[in-house]
Amino acid sequence: MSSLKWLDVLGWKSEELEDLRFVGYSYIKQGLYDIAITFFEALVILSPETAYDLQTLGALYLQKGNNLMALNYLEKALKADPTHAHTQLNKTKALLALGYKKQGLAQAKILEKDTDSSIANQAAALVMAYS
Repeated sequence: MSSLKWLDVLGWKSEELEDLRFVGYSYIKQGLYDIAITFFEALVILSPETAYDLQTLGALYLQKGNNLMALNYLEKALKADPTHAHTQLNKTKALLALGYKKQGLAQAKILEKDTDSSIANQAAALVMAYS
């Protein structure tokens, strides 16, 4: 990947990034995932270490059924924020959808113990569905 710092080239600060996130999120709320993906892909190029953008892009690809791209971005997001349970759950879903049953079930069994009941319940449902 290029070491070019696009924010410096564009003369952008955090405000412009927040504007892009807001517009991208607005498209998500409307269910226009393809357009939202374009915004979040741009954000990942502009600010590649931002866990939120990586998580969101991974979740969007998962929603669109592009599980391999989802897994790619979710793994990058987990490098930036390894404890984010929603990202771990989405990674589990992507693994299972790609046929990595053993790895996906192992992750789901860990997430069944999460303190967030929403995460734990979804993980339990995955374990039941794929066991």
